[in-house]
Amino acid sequence: MEPLPLALSALCATTTSLHFASLALALRKARAGAPYPEHGTPPVTILRPVCGLEHRIEETLGSTFALDWPDYEIVFCVARGDDPVVTVVERLIARHPQVPARLLVGAERPSGNPKLDNLFKGWAAARHDWIVMADSNVLLPPDYLRLLLASWGPRTGLVCSPPVGSDPDGFAAEIEAAFLNSHAARWQMTADAVGLGFAQGKTMLWRREILDEAGGPMAIGREAAEDAASTRLVRAAGLSVSLVPSPFPQPLGRRAWRDVWRRQVRWARLRRAAFPAAYAPELLSGSLPSALLAAGALLAAGSGPFAAAAGAFALLALWYGAEAAFTRAMGWAPARRTLAAMAVRDALIPVLWLAGLGDRFEWRGNAMTAEAGAGSAAAIANGPWRAITARLTAGAGAPR
Repeated sequence: MEPLPLALSALCATTTSLHFASLALALRKARAGAPYPEHGTPPVTILRPVCGLEHRIEETLGSTFALDWPDYEIVFCVARGDDPVVTVVERLIARHPQVPARLLVGAERPSGNPKLDNLFKGWAAARHDWIVMADSNVLLPPDYLRLLLASWGPRTGLVCSPPVGSDPDGFAAEIEAAFLNSHAARWQMTADAVGLGFAQGKTMLWRREILDEAGGPMAIGREAAEDAASTRLVRAAGLSVSLVPSPFPQPLGRRAWRDVWRRQVRWARLRRAAFPAAYAPELLSGSLPSALLAAGALLAAGSGPFAAAAGAFALLALWYGAEAAFTRAMGWAPARRTLAAMAVRDALIPVLWLAGLGDRFEWRGNAMTAEAGAGSAAAIANGPWRAITARLTAGAGAPR
């Protein structure tokens, strides 16, 4: 075979093999399951930052009260007392008096990360040494805490879970589910399976001492992506990030095309700023490069356009057939247009990759910049975090 078709075939085989290998590794990770926690059933604090009325908010927040765990408390954190979600939280707390729960109102502004600014008071007020940060739009299953604690090993510094999009309403939401589920979650599970786990901010289980020794939440609030900062912090301590075997669902509901695109661009820019070396290969993560390489190899070998197109189509059929089978095996019920959503997602990946080279984005009305933090853990620990902790512990952010 001539050098050009041989090179194109080798590249196509590499990208396609990585796709199938990642599906197999992620599925193996999920099927391994998690044993009962080695730590027993210690008391846990769950911090849930809330802001606005999201899709199925009463159900996602209400799931926090139905966990199969003997001793845990819930601390809801909201920046403003006039936020409409306050009424929902207060109603849920009143409805479940058997579960210790509080609502803390107010936000410091030391970090530039609105989510972490909202959570500072909750971290300072937490009564227990095991602390979970769980986004308000994640639906917690009854065995949520068991799965998190069971995933904590001897060298673990943080346990996380990527979100899995559920309940998509409309094609834009189905595209978002295609990005979240068999793409982002699958690759994150693959990284964890080969010992390169990284954090995802939707769910993060900490031992208080690990984060406090580095300076508390301020240590991960100096940059826009607290999950990327958490990954670096944990690895710097000689520890690792672990994932639960099967990610937790995030109900999507109706999504606007513009919002889906902006969200994906924001995440792309954060990933590129946090881990530029890992960002570069994302350009090849969809099916389009492999299909083009397959067609190019056939054309370079002397095949006609029809044979080249047929070869590319055959590769795409195998590609999406395997991905759809993975989705079903994971129990993520395919939507009506899942295959079409996967194809659109992959067509958008190169455009999204280019858009990710920018720096600025907006999150919940806050103009932010995607750049990695530079402060050392020691500088953070000796800086404003100690003063913030003292102030919050003394009564800032009074419970409602």
